[in-house]
Amino acid sequence: MKLFNRLINFDASNLEMEKADKKANILEAAERLFTELGYEGTSTRQIAKESGANMSMINYYFGSKEGVFMEIMSKRIFGFNEQLLSISQDKLSGMEKLLKVIENYAKRILCNPGLHKMMHRELTLSQRPEMFLKVKNSMANNLVVIEQIIADGISEGSFRPVDVRMLIATVMGTISNVAISPAKITYGTTLDINNEEDKAVITDRLIAHLTDVLTVYLTPNNDK
Repeated sequence: MKLFNRLINFDASNLEMEKADKKANILEAAERLFTELGYEGTSTRQIAKESGANMSMINYYFGSKEGVFMEIMSKRIFGFNEQLLSISQDKLSGMEKLLKVIENYAKRILCNPGLHKMMHRELTLSQRPEMFLKVKNSMANNLVVIEQIIADGISEGSFRPVDVRMLIATVMGTISNVAISPAKITYGTTLDINNEEDKAVITDRLIAHLTDVLTVYLTPNNDK
């Protein structure tokens, strides 16, 4: 009887692992297709073919193409939220926390600029209001954590008083601009953001620039 129960548990465990693998395969395939073809240009049929799954599996796990897209966005946004909360609770100075946040965010965005470009398009056009609101609200939660890190730095006196939300918009806008229009900083060079080595160079350059900007802009002027 014990052996029989073990066999049942073993089969159930294998089935759960197989389901998890199938779900992961669908998400990976969908992310590639969304990046290459955009949301509108990608169909559930293409996702099924690319992932080796069938249409019923996609419907079972996600309900629709929108459900697949939201799962991808949620994983990325909530993953960053976990990082933010961890950094905000670290025993670091305000500047160290902020620079760590910016470094992680820049790396996350530039690791897949095509996907960020597609997400940016969805947020800009808002053709699908329900999807737009879900993504926007999730991103807003992340911005609140960043805002608090800066506000705490100002309260402690380690940052000079600034318009916090304008500063966040400036930093996030710079990162987004590099991801969406890399030619603005690669013009006249051989750098290509689609090349992994070049992407690393661009990412390091972006992080170094933002580090300089934030350090100079936020450090209180003690001469006064």
